Amino acid sequence: MKSVLVLLKEYQNQASSAERAVIRYLLENPQQSVSLSIHKLAAVSFSSPSTVIRLCRKLGFDGYKEFRSSMIYELAVRRQSATEERKEITKSDSIEDIVDKITYKNIISLENTKNLMDINTLKQCVKLICNCKTICLFGIGSSLVVAKDAHLKFLRLNKPCFINDDWHSQLLQARNMSANDVGIVISYSGQTVEMIECVRAMRAAGAPVIAITRYDSSPIAELADHNLYVAANESIFRSGAMSSRISQLNVVDILYTAFANCEYDYCLEQLSKTHIQKPKTTRFVIDLPQNKGDDADVGSDQDDDRNQK
Repeated sequence: MKSVLVLLKEYQNQASSAERAVIRYLLENPQQSVSLSIHKLAAVSFSSPSTVIRLCRKLGFDGYKEFRSSMIYELAVRRQSATEERKEITKSDSIEDIVDKITYKNIISLENTKNLMDINTLKQCVKLICNCKTICLFGIGSSLVVAKDAHLKFLRLNKPCFINDDWHSQLLQARNMSANDVGIVISYSGQTVEMIECVRAMRAAGAPVIAITRYDSSPIAELADHNLYVAANESIFRSGAMSSRISQLNVVDILYTAFANCEYDYCLEQLSKTHIQKPKTTRFVIDLPQNKGDDADVGSDQDDDRNQK
């Protein structure tokens, strides 16, 4: 299911001035707009009903009715997410409560990430990965963990892929990229200063940039060529970036699997070739003296001492 709000944001730059007025009102007043009829929406956005219908069809909907239904559903999901975010871990929670709350938050995060996924954008990203010479991955903190997971996955498929642990090396890597490479930047906030610098360096080098980031207006989302949005329901203990990490890993898994599916037979062969066989456990056999009882053993030692004397 495509995100209506994402579609509106992505189409905004190429829309006509009349359509842009409608889009601006919808994005600035999403809750109020879904209760308006087509004529009222046209009036408050200083456009016309025909403009609204034309916009809806350009976004892939049959008409305003289908568009409004999709938007109502999406806003309901977002409200549910906002409600769940307030269900934080409390001091009185039992272990069972923690299991239920964290698991539920992760499930909601994955469902919302699925709803935010734009299939056309995903297809373009997979095509870039298939055709590029090298994949360069970027991330710091918990996002670096996700980037390393992606690195290992693409490495198994023999796709040239690079990741550096420190930011300075990542920045140098970004500056050395070309139009034949593709950069994948992982940043939940989309505001990490170091990652913004890397994206700017890639843009200057002419390399296409894919950002895995949260659905929001952010510097990285605006600079990237393609955005794969993630949702998250973080708890107060966000130092581990729990829900966002799960969502990011899910997007990486989708990218990796879609890429592998493009070269199915070859990738299947590569997975078999790069499978690391676990070493068999070595059994150590220790020869022990025949058990004659503890007293017998002690007695034997004492006899040996007497014989030596």
